[in-house]
Amino acid sequence: MIMATIRNTIKTILVNGILLLSFTSTFAQELETQKEQAPVKIDSLYREDQFYLGLTYNTLQDSPAGVSQQKIALGLAAGFLRDMPINKNRNLAIATGIGFALNNYNQNLTISQSGADINYSINNNGAGFSKNKFTQLLVEVPLEFRWRTSTFESYKFWRIYGGVKFSYLLYDRSVFTASTKSVVINNKDFNEFLYGVYLSGGYNTINLYAYYGLNPLFKSAIVDGQTVNFKSLQLGIIFYIL
Repeated sequence: MIMATIRNTIKTILVNGILLLSFTSTFAQELETQKEQAPVKIDSLYREDQFYLGLTYNTLQDSPAGVSQQKIALGLAAGFLRDMPINKNRNLAIATGIGFALNNYNQNLTISQSGADINYSINNNGAGFSKNKFTQLLVEVPLEFRWRTSTFESYKFWRIYGGVKFSYLLYDRSVFTASTKSVVINNKDFNEFLYGVYLSGGYNTINLYAYYGLNPLFKSAIVDGQTVNFKSLQLGIIFYIL
């Protein structure tokens, strides 16, 4: 009698154990399936905060008669922009930030110094020198309006960004090199504060870029009775990097 009771108890325990294991396995599989099917949470409050790197071909506009560009002049810019979306879809935004630019300009306007005075002359045929350029290092603060086709699921999109850029001159150098002499000066006639408008557009990382300066590079430079009203026009490409 006692043995039969023990056998029945063991049988009951085994059956219940098998049922429990089967239920636990089924429940675990259901949890795993639900976990796999759960939607991935995506940040819908994304921003296009971006570093940028630009390479430009620099030209001078509003040149005095007889002044012309000599050789290719390049510029390099880099910085960071803070993106601030202004609509629900986050495809419209304003952005601002800070950056630095190094701009070179090659021309036949010779800049020299006599004591405290800065002198200007025009080399009409462009001969007699191997280098005649000035270089500017600026800190830049862009303020731009942004339109793009981006979504929180894609980092590849069309964009058009445009705005105004304010620049402050940190350092300048004018270089004239000929066979008989070499002159390097810092020019007090340069405007320390510059501003202009710009526009960039394209797809994904690489975009076309254009900038036009609204005020002259020089304060009051005069050559042959003409005011030097150089304004900068820059054309090139700009890379946006998240």
